[in-house]
Amino acid sequence: MPNASFHRTTLIRFFTILGLCFAATINAAESSTGKELQLGSVAMDIPAEMVKRLTPLTKYLSSKIGQNVSFHASPNLGSAVEDLGKNTTQIAYLTPAAYLEAREKYAAIPLVNPLSKGKGSFTLMIAVQKDSPVKSIQDLTGKKFAFGDKKAILQPAVVENSGIKLEEFASYDYLNHYDNIAKAVINGDFDAGIVKDTVAEKFATQGLRVIYTSPPLPSYIFAVNKNLPPATIARLKNAMLALKGDTEEHREILTSLEKGYDGFETASDNDFDAIRKLLGHGKAAK
Repeated sequence: MPNASFHRTTLIRFFTILGLCFAATINAAESSTGKELQLGSVAMDIPAEMVKRLTPLTKYLSSKIGQNVSFHASPNLGSAVEDLGKNTTQIAYLTPAAYLEAREKYAAIPLVNPLSKGKGSFTLMIAVQKDSPVKSIQDLTGKKFAFGDKKAILQPAVVENSGIKLEEFASYDYLNHYDNIAKAVINGDFDAGIVKDTVAEKFATQGLRVIYTSPPLPSYIFAVNKNLPPATIARLKNAMLALKGDTEEHREILTSLEKGYDGFETASDNDFDAIRKLLGHGKAAK
């Protein structure tokens, strides 16, 4: 008949194994859920519209990476950069100029670029009302001009590269979002404004006419905070690269973010050297 010592040893082993199994279950649950990730973005529209545009993507990422991903609205470009740098957000959708600032100030890591018709680039366009007498850049001297965000330094650089100095305008103002610019030009509040190619296309049938197109510029970019664990970065990248627009679900996610998007490609910091040259920036250390 087993003695008391045998029973004690058996019980100790049993509870030790039970404890290890419980700990393993907890660890597995923690590793699968993890801390909630916040996805930020430059403000391309009003906050409610940005939530609508980014929510399909955050839901998709949550289902693919084993962590909840939520959208965090930023009021402007500067806030989106600061939020990413200070880890308020861990991933952010940024303009090229915003990415350069995030890279230089906070060593943000490039993740993926969106593709439009298979290309990872876009153009900025100077547009006027369709019946405007303005036919060329030179005709904008003494006119009222509309920009987007005050911190969107790429926009004035493109305008000056087109052949006109800002001081040659009668006045210029900042309307925050590309849609606002397009509507203001169509309504006659401004003689001209700068918009993204997709916005120019969107408003072409409503009375917007393009008079200048920039050279191809590297696309908007998703970047991540430098302290995000490599395994999490890899899961995010793989999930986004898997979005190819080849299913109805994927097309809805991509076009909700931006009409015309049809996938993603791996982003490289070197892709933005052309923007650095245009803006007169040096390359940030890694």
